[in-house]
Amino acid sequence: MTPTGVVVAPPNLEREQWLAARRAGVGGSEVAAVLGMSKYTSPREVYLDKVGELPLDRPQPPELAEAAFWGLTHEPTVAEVFAERTGLAVVEGPGMLAHVKRPWMLANVDRYVLAEGESTPSSLLEIKTRSAYQLDEWLLGVPDGPALQTHWYLAVTGYSHAHVAALLGGNRLIIHRVERDEQLVENLVEIVGRFWQHVLDRTAPPIDGSKATEDLLGHLYDVKADASTVADPAEVLPLLERRRELKAREQRTADELREIDNWLKATAGEAEVVTVQGETAYTYRQNGPLSAKRFATAHPELAATYTHRVDALDTARLAAEYPDEYRAYRARRLVVPASKESAA
Repeated sequence: MTPTGVVVAPPNLEREQWLAARRAGVGGSEVAAVLGMSKYTSPREVYLDKVGELPLDRPQPPELAEAAFWGLTHEPTVAEVFAERTGLAVVEGPGMLAHVKRPWMLANVDRYVLAEGESTPSSLLEIKTRSAYQLDEWLLGVPDGPALQTHWYLAVTGYSHAHVAALLGGNRLIIHRVERDEQLVENLVEIVGRFWQHVLDRTAPPIDGSKATEDLLGHLYDVKADASTVADPAEVLPLLERRRELKAREQRTADELREIDNWLKATAGEAEVVTVQGETAYTYRQNGPLSAKRFATAHPELAATYTHRVDALDTARLAAEYPDEYRAYRARRLVVPASKESAA
């Protein structure tokens, strides 16, 4: 199909079959996560998926599922407009590709691009749908995540360049041409290759401090009520001590920051704008959230007039009548008892 890519799965697979095929290697959408550069997925989650320790078709967070839906819906339109504006023909691909020599390098390319007069593709098109708030970033070039994904596809296909078309806010199309950076390709192949060897060796990536890992650990295990585990003191005790040090530092920083803010507020007095040397240094405006309790105490009649009921889940009743279902969706909380020294 391409200079270095061969078809390993047709495009009309059922979703579960397609997801299973993806477990045979690393795809472009997973490269940023493997490198620890994704907000939504951690290296450990990719690893657990590849070794089959996560559900094959696990649900996405609602906001990601919605974004994926609109991205897929707009994809044909963006491809059509790209072709009209560039004069380049685009065609859909034959399915999932793998590198001819490194079959763990996978690619699901959005579209392939034919230059004028050519009968076979000579480059690829990556299509993105993004918020209008990201326009400034896209005007400067292809952001890191899509750039890594595009270069991974260049690594798999062997093409010398690619095109990226991003629909921003539903009404602004940004098109970039991405030239193959051979050094970047080599680095990606090396780094992701080491990760894939860890998958083969069943060596999990270390726990990191990302929000993605926090979210993963929050729902990874089927929790057994009141179950206990015996931990290695050489592993856990240094972590607990380090955590106590960081929490104490966090409290000191919060206290110092509050003191500075209080001095600034006192300096403002009745004013909302504070100037220094003719320029606004900071503001202390009365435009924050309403203090509902203070308002209700001072104006009970008005508070009663403007109080309304809202639909809310009756969690107490749910817990009483469906305790298993209630427990299954409760968040896990990490509670570390204060040390005797801290308590003193």
